Amino acid sequence: MKLVEVTLRHLQMEMKSPFSTSFGTFQTKDFILLEARDEQGTVGYGESVAFSSPWYNEETFKTNWHMLEDFLIPMLLGKELQHPDEVNQLFSAIRKNNMAKSTIEGAVWDIYAQQTNQSLAQALGGTKDQIDVGISIGIQDSVEELIEVVRGYVEEGYKRIKVKIKPGWDVDVMRRLREAFPDVAIMADANSAYRLEDVELLKQLDAFDLTMVEQPLASDDIIDHATLQKQLSTPICLDESIHSLEDARKAVELGSTKIINIKIGRVGGLTEAKRIHDYCMEKGIPVWCGGMLEAGIGRAHNVALTTLPNFILPGDTAGSSRYWEKDIITPEVTVDHGVIHVPQQAGIGYAIDLEAVEQYTVMKKTYNLE
Repeated sequence: MKLVEVTLRHLQMEMKSPFSTSFGTFQTKDFILLEARDEQGTVGYGESVAFSSPWYNEETFKTNWHMLEDFLIPMLLGKELQHPDEVNQLFSAIRKNNMAKSTIEGAVWDIYAQQTNQSLAQALGGTKDQIDVGISIGIQDSVEELIEVVRGYVEEGYKRIKVKIKPGWDVDVMRRLREAFPDVAIMADANSAYRLEDVELLKQLDAFDLTMVEQPLASDDIIDHATLQKQLSTPICLDESIHSLEDARKAVELGSTKIINIKIGRVGGLTEAKRIHDYCMEKGIPVWCGGMLEAGIGRAHNVALTTLPNFILPGDTAGSSRYWEKDIITPEVTVDHGVIHVPQQAGIGYAIDLEAVEQYTVMKKTYNLE
């Protein structure tokens, strides 16, 4: 394939309710929707998952636009590609900026799947026709409110509940949640809110039979996590620390993690995500697919990735209606008793709701071969 035109759109969507973590609260999601067209007229889509502020990592919506416009799109336009894996290699000269890379690489994978008449899941080597899903719940105003929110999702059939924690909103919250839901799979996500000095506090989480505690320590750490894991019976899951297959290998060899959260944007795209999956499968490390409050395109990519066989823990890919009044795909992603049925159509498997895209578009810019 050869890309001949790329369009970037700045989309702005209002979430149904504010989402709070240890690093901030937001309700408006600004993001980039990328549309790529190849010389045969096939159109593929990618979505940037970077936030407006550098809360999660160093990337932002604006830095992604800059990287795409000034570096990544010029590197790909007119380039002959035989397979999407080549994009990962082509971009290897650009350090980090993984979310920007993932945005356009996802569109290339979509085009490739359509041209080979496969669903994106099949193109990646997926083996499932449905995936188990969990839900990620932000910090609430009170524990009572949290319990009621969790109760609603448990009744809907979600397979796992992820709860955000931070200092002052942790041990007592998890205790009361476990008392209310003794048989539900629950995990705690700290988003790097703690230090190794908090080990005695974190050890108290062992009493609640949690599936995992996610990224308790610094976002760039694997050393202290190894020290902490030796003192916890609860498995540590790494998220922000894993940007590549090399990061995953080092963390596993050091004993820093027993589970890895694979986020497509964080690791630079589907190709690297698949490599991490394959390595973890070989080493007996379970993986799951984390969420970044994606709209429909990003959600569709997550669904496809999760069909790979070592995604044995429910991910964060909840239904569209969990976040948006109206998504940008049709049909929207829906959850049926805790599972998502994987679309079988060629490409990402969902049609683009162009009317919704136009409604949410703040600005757009198109880049062509000169």
